[in-house]
Amino acid sequence: MRNFIITVNGTQYEVGVEEIGETASAAPVTTAATPASVPAATPAAASGKGQKVTSPFPGLIKKLLVEDGASVKKDQPILVLEAMKMDNDITAPCDGTVTFNVQKGANVESDAVLAFIG
Repeated sequence: MRNFIITVNGTQYEVGVEEIGETASAAPVTTAATPASVPAATPAAASGKGQKVTSPFPGLIKKLLVEDGASVKKDQPILVLEAMKMDNDITAPCDGTVTFNVQKGANVESDAVLAFIG
């Protein structure tokens, strides 16, 4: 049995698929899909105060480089966004205090709000 995480319309499902030998007479195996336990974006900073930091493209939040609530300077890297097997530093657009709207391991879409700097 091999497990896969599949995203359908923004919802992630963990699916188990059983491998079958090379016999053509084998019946297809279907399994019930259950929501995956992969972390998703959190609405922690729903207040929307401060300047938004948005994702330039879809990707995976690989690492938060500063603590939530930390003071940051303009152009300071605040998180690492992995896309197409490449790590991309996302930087603060201004000086201020960072409030993250995502957590490590979250998958995000283009233009998703990653953090607020206020």
